[in-house]
Formats: sequence, C-alpha cells, structure tokens
Amino acid sequence: MLIKWAKYLISSPDYTKCPVPDKPEYAFIGRSNVGKSSLINMLCNDTKLAKTSSAPGKTQMLNHFLITSAPTPQQKDKAESKAAMKPDEWYIVDLPGYGFAKVSQTSRRRWEQMIENYLRKRENLTMVFVLIDSRHSPQKIDLEFLEQLKGWDVPFSIIFTKTDKENQGVVSKNIKSFFTAMKKTWQFLPQHFITSAVKKLGKDKILAFIEETNNTVKE
Repeated sequence: MLIKWAKYLISSPDYTKCPVPDKPEYAFIGRSNVGKSSLINMLCNDTKLAKTSSAPGKTQMLNHFLITSAPTPQQKDKAESKAAMKPDEWYIVDLPGYGFAKVSQTSRRRWEQMIENYLRKRENLTMVFVLIDSRHSPQKIDLEFLEQLKGWDVPFSIIFTKTDKENQGVVSKNIKSFFTAMKKTWQFLPQHFITSAVKKLGKDKILAFIEETNNTVKE
C-alpha cells in the first residue's frame, strides 16, 4: 500500500459530529505523550499532518484525517481485476490520550465520556490501534484500558512506540513483560507492531495490515 494523499478534515467534540461513517476508520489512542501524532505522520509521509507536542494533553477532540491509498506497482502487476487497482479511501482518527494529562477533573471526565461513546457507538470503526511506550515496563493504566476495550467488544491491535529511544534489550524485555501481564486475563493475544517514527520501523507492516483489513471490509 502507498499513501497517495492525506488531509486533515475535522475535529469533533462528539461522535455524532464526526464525518459520515461511510469509510473504514482506524483510531489511534494511548497514554498522553506516547507518540501518536509522530506515528500518524510517519505512516502518512507528512511530518506536519498531525500536530505534535511535548506537552501531554494536546489532543482534546476526535481528529479525523481522510486518507487515499493505492496498491504498490508490484501489487498492480499482480492484480487480477481493475477493482483491485482502484485507490482506497479511509479515515485515521487521532483520539485524546488517556492518563496523566494536566487537566481539570471536569475536562478529564468529558474526554473519557467522549472517547467511550466514540469507541462503542461509531459504526464504521474498523480497528483501534492502542499505542504503548516500549521504554517502560507494563503500566496498569494501559492494561486496564485494554480490559475496557474487551468489555466493550472493540477490535484492537497494539503498537509499541519509541523503540529507537531505548536499549533494544530493554525494549524486548518490556514487550515480553507486557504480554506476560496480559496473559493473566487474556486467552488470546492481539496483533502487535513494533515501531519507531524516527526510523520508520513498522510502517510497511501497519499499512499492509490496514490494506488487508480494508479488503476484508469490502468483501
């Protein structure tokens, strides 16, 4: 898959104000300052697409980006039909982070309700990518959020971020520990990706996964 075009559309305070749900939608969420915007920009080849900030809590609404993607030249050569060669349109949604953002309790509750309503009621939500900072040992707040998704029956995959900012032995240990912690309450582990926005690690695998999922949705 190649990203041909990526455009910011709208920031919505509620799922009912989001764009018409007529395309597959992929939401990105994680603890504040986990690297969401940098990852989205890396996937879309645009360093200015999603606003990045060193201050937690920058994202405060449901931010939609319209993505147009197309098969690679190699895929076009192998395509068996014209339909398989057509560009795809889908949405990326940058969700507010959860965790330690320095905001009032009122704002935090509003964010939590906004996120829950979106995750549970957005009908075209195809996959939630939960971002986990690979530099840290398993965090209770991340594990609890995954349990919430399970309770809401929301499909998700895990993306481990910032792998370039720590010794690889530590990264591997933290990822292994995270899944060990999950196994205490999960029978099956989710799909996961290991990434670095700086080195573009994991980009091709995530885009291939999205492409495969888009194709499944169209069937």
